[in-house]
Amino acid sequence: MKNTNKKGELHPNNPHKGKYDFEILGKNIPQLKEYIKKNPRGEDTIDFSDNEAVILLNKALLKTFYNIDNWDIPKSFLVPPIPGRADYIHYIAELLEKKDSVKVLDIGTGANCIYPIIGSQSYDWNFVASDIDSKSIENAQKIIDANKNLKDKIILKLQKNRDNIFEGIIDKTDRFDLTMCNPPFHSSLEAAIKANERKVSNLNKGNKEIKKGFNFGGQKAELWCNGGELLFLKKMAKESVKFSSQVNWFTSLVSDKDNIKPLIKLLEKLGTKEIKVLEMAQGQKISRVLAWKF
Repeated sequence: MKNTNKKGELHPNNPHKGKYDFEILGKNIPQLKEYIKKNPRGEDTIDFSDNEAVILLNKALLKTFYNIDNWDIPKSFLVPPIPGRADYIHYIAELLEKKDSVKVLDIGTGANCIYPIIGSQSYDWNFVASDIDSKSIENAQKIIDANKNLKDKIILKLQKNRDNIFEGIIDKTDRFDLTMCNPPFHSSLEAAIKANERKVSNLNKGNKEIKKGFNFGGQKAELWCNGGELLFLKKMAKESVKFSSQVNWFTSLVSDKDNIKPLIKLLEKLGTKEIKVLEMAQGQKISRVLAWKF
């Protein structure tokens, strides 16, 4: 089953539809004002290839829309694009039949803890959030501790075995309405670097001074893993069988559309009861959520 937003717009419940209101955002985070400039059409914008500008934009968005007063990430860690992250939350919310006391597992929450923040503040969901990186868990805990509205909504768990996804995180007594994941896409550091160079180049069209490095940051576990996205998600699918009675819907973002067919074939072989592909159209970009249940 496919659910496609053909208009190329964000989900109807996503508060980030339309242009950024930089006047309000700048008031909430005054430091952002230093990075606001005019585009060729005379509209306010920022340089989206500037890591510091994007971090300040995120701080402003989180304060304005999610009542998060204190949020930051260590240098070189992934800076998430908040509108797209929010879209994932709003699309998977449609999978739920019940609306009260929803419990969600976020696999690979990262140092930014962005999905639990958006999900808890948008829908009052409760989260368990895992990561294989201790520094990511440490920073995510700092964010939770610094914001009273997050303290009772998010529990963090360090995945001690890098070969496991759900094993070691889901306890015998746990029950989850949803799991979610934004898996590492690339199969090597070299592939991640090349992709980032293309992204920076696209963001700087017409600008001769191209910035170097990762414009949105990112550590190894956030950007790449052996075998890339497909191998990671095949492992997730196989491991999900063991926890089929404890989870209602398993979901994950799938960046490469060519990975959808082999994953569906595997899920059918594993005995899933229902599979859905949710297509999220954001302008010219199409991203997908693969959801399955037993």
